[in-house]
Amino acid sequence: MSHDYRRIAKDGLWDNNIIFAQALGLCPLLAVTGTASNGLGMGLASMVVLIASGMIISLVRGVITPQVRIPVFVLIIAVLVTLVDMVMNAWVHDLHKILGLFIPLIVTNCAILGRAESFASRNPILPSLFDGLMMGIGFTLVMVVLGGAREILGSGTLFANASLLLGSWASILELELIPDYKGFLLIILPPGGFLVLGFILAGKRLIDRKLAAIAAERAEQELALTQN
Repeated sequence: MSHDYRRIAKDGLWDNNIIFAQALGLCPLLAVTGTASNGLGMGLASMVVLIASGMIISLVRGVITPQVRIPVFVLIIAVLVTLVDMVMNAWVHDLHKILGLFIPLIVTNCAILGRAESFASRNPILPSLFDGLMMGIGFTLVMVVLGGAREILGSGTLFANASLLLGSWASILELELIPDYKGFLLIILPPGGFLVLGFILAGKRLIDRKLAAIAAERAEQELALTQN
């Protein structure tokens, strides 16, 4: 069976994005994206779980009976999240303390279980790996964009404390964009996350409408050329 990897990539990054289209994972999205660094850390952790769970579930899909598939999927995801939590606690402890309870809550992210059920359990390993990667990248990008927008508006900085996630070299990413900025507390709080996310979703809708209009115009031009 051949797989359209371009379609899988487009779905994960844009058309069927976990946040944009599925509206899943909103709890960590709104709670931890006070900074771009926090969003990146949570996004990467979720991406690792998406990739690993897709690979494992695709590998064992032939031996899991339909009656117990959901409990087995949840168990696999829970084990992977526990491993990610332990690794982060050991290697990026400061970031682990910031993200706190939301790392174990990756288990309850319906997007991960949804991809296991709708894709990994029905496809070979390579497409499942690629699907997990694209879904994870799409989720991470939204987390970073939302976190960056909230951080700039709320604190006037960008990628604050990035060195906690990526190491001391990442201090070059830590920018103070608005010196002496007193901050906008509402944007950093969860209600501010709803506001910024709303504007981002509205922007995506406008882009989709523009792309659809361009595609329709191009189709009309091609039709006119064929008729002539």
